[in-house]
Amino acid sequence: SIDAETVLLDAETTQSRIRVTQAARLRVSINGESSRAERRTFAEPARIGQEIALDLSAGDRVDVEKIVALYSSRDLAISDPRTEARDAVARAGRFDDLLRSHALAWAQLWRRCDMSMDVEAENNASHDAQLIVRLHIFHLLQTVSWHTMEVDSGVPARGWHGEGYRGHIFWDELFIFPFLSLRLPILTRSLLLYRHRRLPAARLAARAAGYRGAMFPWQSGSNGREETDVMFLNPRSGNWIEDHTHLQRHVGAAVAYNVWQYHQATADFQFLYIYGAELLFEIARFWASIAEWNAARGRYDIRGVMGPDEFHDRYPDRRTPGLDNNAYTNVMASWCIARALELFALLPRERCRELCEKLCLEEEELERWNDVSRKLYLPFHDGGILSQFEGYEALEEFDWEAYREKYGNIMRLDLILEQEGDTPNRYKLSKQADVLMLFYLFSAEELAEIFARLGYAFDSATIPRTIDYYLRRTSNGSTLSGIVHAWVLARSCRRRSWTLFTEALRSDIDDIQGGTTPEGIHLGAMAGTVDLLQRCYMGLELRGDCLHFHPALPERLDRLSFRLRYRKHSLRIEVTPTTLAVASNHASANPITIVVDQKTVVLNPGAEERIPLSPPRTPEQAPDRLAGLAPGASVP
Repeated sequence: SIDAETVLLDAETTQSRIRVTQAARLRVSINGESSRAERRTFAEPARIGQEIALDLSAGDRVDVEKIVALYSSRDLAISDPRTEARDAVARAGRFDDLLRSHALAWAQLWRRCDMSMDVEAENNASHDAQLIVRLHIFHLLQTVSWHTMEVDSGVPARGWHGEGYRGHIFWDELFIFPFLSLRLPILTRSLLLYRHRRLPAARLAARAAGYRGAMFPWQSGSNGREETDVMFLNPRSGNWIEDHTHLQRHVGAAVAYNVWQYHQATADFQFLYIYGAELLFEIARFWASIAEWNAARGRYDIRGVMGPDEFHDRYPDRRTPGLDNNAYTNVMASWCIARALELFALLPRERCRELCEKLCLEEEELERWNDVSRKLYLPFHDGGILSQFEGYEALEEFDWEAYREKYGNIMRLDLILEQEGDTPNRYKLSKQADVLMLFYLFSAEELAEIFARLGYAFDSATIPRTIDYYLRRTSNGSTLSGIVHAWVLARSCRRRSWTLFTEALRSDIDDIQGGTTPEGIHLGAMAGTVDLLQRCYMGLELRGDCLHFHPALPERLDRLSFRLRYRKHSLRIEVTPTTLAVASNHASANPITIVVDQKTVVLNPGAEERIPLSPPRTPEQAPDRLAGLAPGASVP
């Protein structure tokens, strides 16, 4: 106890030895007058508190105000946690004072981050959609805040709301950063620095596996080490199952993609020079080293990996885990290496020399990078459909209707099949989007460029076939899957896309996976719903130093508006089925180029443009128009 009103609790974490102090001030008033209540302080091994005795008469009003200050030894600009907590709680104002500052902070955040939309009413669906979108934004801003800049913090897949995954860092930032980079880019920068600080651990992991460069883990611990479990329990059968998800090597590609997208949004060359380039170079080096030359086909293979789909971790006739030439992994590897090579034209010559000296990069290695990026193997089947991995076409078709009739909810087919003594490795089925992730991350135009670099023809007619093929063979056992599926259907089937979007909105509200939400909200899925509105339905794309818009509002969505920051511009965006309005606040910034469909305008600070939109295309017209589609767009 510090004084009559204040108690203090010191604690220390068992493994990392972080000291944490809480100081709690308790004030009591009766009928608005401060009360000298009788207090008894008690201290026990794990808690401390006060018992208060009051003499009250009928009709008396009692107000109890408790203010808590919390500090840890990891906080910046402090003497020690105990001193800071004690002083802070003594200086703190009353509850109403703190509430006002709290409300102001949130008002400013909402001014910058809110999304407003008008939806055709259908059983209160309009109100529900708007409300849940704001709930998802709230969770994002609660998990990743201004305080994130002050600590070495990543983005936990379950936020700060439960014990799911024990706080490990996955690839969910791939779905979260697009929202942050266009509103609070300094937070994205801070979170990318979190990855850069763990670059030494990623280098060690690559070396231990026999590769070069940096190999980021599937589940990252506090120091960047791999923390993926080796076994997991099937609650249906009671059996323990081997967990091979650490073979998802594509996390590094997500880090590289995030670095590049952050740069496109901000033109933060200082970050790219000092941190981003080193990340991209080391990730590219990893992909070049894991690729193996296959003389028989004259191309490079990437073997023994897993893609985003966790239902397939090995071939049914092999004991060794891992798959060969996962399409998503190989395409991302080629893209990563191409962006790393592009940096040599973007970086100052002196910085290029420094990095090459530091990383021991020689011309011979760069030539291999270029060769790998152009000759990675991509598997295809059924007349041009991109295969999820090599050998996918040899798997058996799955009886979806029989299992739906037998089990109802078949999202976790891996658990159902294991209980039956079977395995999803035998079948053409997926837990979540794998190949379709490519349509989520890249526009059709970008994919055409990647395929051209790899020496493959890019036939636009295969896009809808590929989307339909995998949609029919996915159980949506991941909350992220519905996001991707809603995205890729945004132009070919707007009504179905909207249905999937509203279902994704309710993933945690309704706990659709049956008990996982109490372990923590699914932050990536929440961010994905917001990003669907922003980048998919608005058709927003960052490419070629231009801000592209290609709106495709679902029929139920009549208006969508929000603010964003792009290269020092603070923009207000509003789209309706007929018009897109872009207004820039006054600022000291260079003009930016905005492309809406095929119209290009130059926007100066303080200016506003209202651009008529082309009428919705019919399915017959759509295949003739491929270039410039929004990220994840499909062609009907």
